[in-house]
Amino acid sequence: MSPKLSSPLALSFAIHIVLAVVLLWGDFSTPPKPTPSAVPMEPIQAVVIEKSKVDAQLNKIKKQKADEAQKLKDIENSIAAAKEKRLNEEKRVKDLEIKRKKQEKEKKAADIAAKKAKAKANAAEKLRKQKELESKQADEAAAKAKRIKEEQAAKKAEDLRKEKLAERKRQAEEDRERAAQQKLLEQQMAEEMATRQQARRQQMMTEIGRFTALITQTIKRNLITDRSTMEGKSCKLTISLAPSGFVTNVVTGQGDRRVCEAAKTAVYKAGTLPVSKDPEIFREMRTISLTVAPDKFN
Repeated sequence: MSPKLSSPLALSFAIHIVLAVVLLWGDFSTPPKPTPSAVPMEPIQAVVIEKSKVDAQLNKIKKQKADEAQKLKDIENSIAAAKEKRLNEEKRVKDLEIKRKKQEKEKKAADIAAKKAKAKANAAEKLRKQKELESKQADEAAAKAKRIKEEQAAKKAEDLRKEKLAERKRQAEEDRERAAQQKLLEQQMAEEMATRQQARRQQMMTEIGRFTALITQTIKRNLITDRSTMEGKSCKLTISLAPSGFVTNVVTGQGDRRVCEAAKTAVYKAGTLPVSKDPEIFREMRTISLTVAPDKFN
């Protein structure tokens, strides 16, 4: 029930209840007033309310209450019916709105699907054209590549032929230069070797001469001479030496017998003669020949 309707009805109902209570239990008689005993009492007239009137009034109130209750119920029913009608209308509007939105959504989905299908078809057509173009370009590129490859192969063959010809010429020139250089190098090496050998030989001869002089001096120190018998005379000796300078053999050659015997004795007396530590020089000296002339030692 609406609050605007319930407040007046409640107030009316409360007023009727209070009135009914007053009519049923109220005492409407006037109380007797005290009078002096000297004044005689006058008869009191009481006012009596008939029960039928009270019942009638109560019934009227009840009927009014029932009518009001029925009115309230009718109003509530009307309100409930109006509310239900409003709710049903709202539901119908809401359902229509849902249906409309659904239809819009379906239409939108259909439009999107149509656009996608169209886009897919366009993409497929574009892809087909692209593949066709790529195939054409690939064929053209393959033909161009083949032509370029053939041209490059021909050019490479020609370049290779020219390069081989140039290489043969260069190789022949290098061979000539190499032969000339080799000949010059061999000549230089031969000259250098000869120079070295000559220098070495000169060095060895110098060393041999030096050690021959030392050996001669050693023999001189150990030689016993006799001027009267040896003056003007000499003897040729051939001495064999070990690497340490040890005398292994002495052979006398042409010369005076006395001088040869004295020289041989002097060599064996020395025992070890001076020799070079250089193996090459020693090889030249391992068998040394010298002439002993006693008068020249003085």
